[in-house]
Amino acid sequence: MIELDGKSLTLPQVVQVARQGEQVRLSEAGIAQVKKSRAIVDRILEEERPVYGISTGFGDFSKVFIQKEDRAKLQRNLILSHATGVGDPLPREVVRAAMLLRANSLAKGYSGIRLETEEMLITMLNKGITPIIPCKGSVGASGDLAPLAHMVLVMLGEGEAEVDGRRMSGAEALAARGLEPIVLSGKEGLALINGTQIMTAVGCMVWDRAVNLMKAADIAAALSLEALKGTRSAFDRRITEVRPYPGQMATTENVLALTEDSAIIASHKNCSKVQDAYSLRCVPQVHGASKEALAQATRTLSVEINAVTDNPIIMPDTGEAISGGNFHGQPIALVMDYLKLGIAELGNISERRTNRLLDMHLSDLPAFLTAFPGVDSGLMITQYVAAALVSENKVLVHPASADSIPTSANQEDHVSMGTIAARQAGEILDNVTNVLAIELMAAAQGVDFLAPLTAGKGTAAVHACIRGIIPHLDKDRFLSPEIHRMHDLIEDGRLVAAAEEVTGPLSV
Repeated sequence: MIELDGKSLTLPQVVQVARQGEQVRLSEAGIAQVKKSRAIVDRILEEERPVYGISTGFGDFSKVFIQKEDRAKLQRNLILSHATGVGDPLPREVVRAAMLLRANSLAKGYSGIRLETEEMLITMLNKGITPIIPCKGSVGASGDLAPLAHMVLVMLGEGEAEVDGRRMSGAEALAARGLEPIVLSGKEGLALINGTQIMTAVGCMVWDRAVNLMKAADIAAALSLEALKGTRSAFDRRITEVRPYPGQMATTENVLALTEDSAIIASHKNCSKVQDAYSLRCVPQVHGASKEALAQATRTLSVEINAVTDNPIIMPDTGEAISGGNFHGQPIALVMDYLKLGIAELGNISERRTNRLLDMHLSDLPAFLTAFPGVDSGLMITQYVAAALVSENKVLVHPASADSIPTSANQEDHVSMGTIAARQAGEILDNVTNVLAIELMAAAQGVDFLAPLTAGKGTAAVHACIRGIIPHLDKDRFLSPEIHRMHDLIEDGRLVAAAEEVTGPLSV
C-alpha cells in the first residue's frame, strides 16, 4: 500500500501503481492537508469577491463574475465543455499513472478539493475503473485540460471507462464497482483538470521503458563488438576518467562486464587493426550522452510527480488564493524533447552497427550473414527496416516545445506542447526497440559464424537467450515474427535479466 502525502512519491512507485495495480491511500498528513485547504475555499465561496476559477469563469472568461448559486454548475460545465479530446485512447497504464499523480498533487493541500472528491478518485484507481482518455488535444499549458476532463467525466457518471477489460459508460463503470457519481463543489472541477498529469504520466512510463532500453542498447553494442571482432581498448576506464561523465562511465563498465573473458576478443588481441569505427569505438560517448538525458528526465519527473500544478493555488498558511502558472508544462516539454533525442541516438548508432555487420567489406563475415549469398538474402532487408525507423525518428525528434499556438482568445498566449513531446518520446522508443532487436539478431548471427570461439560471460548469456527464441538463420525464412519476438524480449526485460544474471546489475 502506497500512502500519498504530495511530497514523497517516487518514480518506481508510479510504475508499481500504473502497471502492477499497487493500491494507494491518503496518508494522515494528506488528509489533514486536503481538509485545511478546502476550508479556505469554502470561505471564499461565501464571499462576494472575484477569485479566478472559484467565483469567475475560466481563461478569457476570467473577467466574468459568477454568482454563488451558479458556482457548482460552473464546475460541472467546466468538465463537460473541456472534454474534447480526439484520437486513440491512452494506454491503461498511462491513465492509471495520471489518476495517481493527480491524487498525489491534490493531497499536497494547495488545491482546495473536498476530501470525499479526492477519495473518489483514489477509489476508482484502486477498484480498477480506468477512464477512456483520448490521447490528443492538449497544448500542455493551463494543464492537460482536455484529457484530464475525460478522466473527471467518469467521476460524474459521464464519459466512458474500462472495467475488467470491458469498455462501458461512466455510469455503468461506477455501478459495476458499487459507486455513485459525485457532484462537484466550487473550485473542484478546476482542481481536477488544471495540471500536467497526463504529460507527466506518459513521461513516467517512457522513463521506465527507457531505463531498460539504455541497458539493452549497451548489450546490443557489446554483442556487436564481439561479432565484428572489435577491441575493448576504447573502453579503457582511463579514457572516461579524463572526461568523467557518469553516463559514459556507466556504459564503459557495462560493456566491460558483458565482454569479460571473451575468447573472441582474445583471439585478435595482437592483430594489426589500430582502432574500430565510431559506431563501436564511441559507444561510451554516444550511449553515455543518452544516459545523461535520461538522468535529467529522472530529476525533472521526480519533482513534477510531487508538485502542485493547479491554479489558483490555495495557500494554507495565509488563506490566499494566488493565480500563477504552475500548470505550464515547459519543464516536462523540454526534458521530453531532450529524452527524445537521447533515445533516437541509440537507434542511429545501432543501425550503423547493423549495417556494418551485414556488409562483408566491413565485417569479415559472410555477406548479409548468410552462408548461401545470392540464393539467400539473409538479413539484408532487416537493415532497410532499421533505416526506415531511424529516418522516421528524425521527424519525430523535432522539438515539440519549439512550437506554441495561443489559446483562449490570446489570454493563454504561450503553451508548451509537452504532452505531444512525451507521446513522441514513446513512439521513438518503440522504433528504437525494433532497431535494437534487428541489431541483436544480426550480432547473434555474426557470433554464430565465429564458432568455436566463444563470447564473453555476459554476451554469451545474451546470445543463448536470443537463441532460445530465434534459431540460427541457416536459410531464408519469414523474419517479421522474429523481429517482433526479439522486440518483446527487450521490452519485457528478459534480455537485460539474462545479462544481469551473469554480470550483476547494469548501470544507467
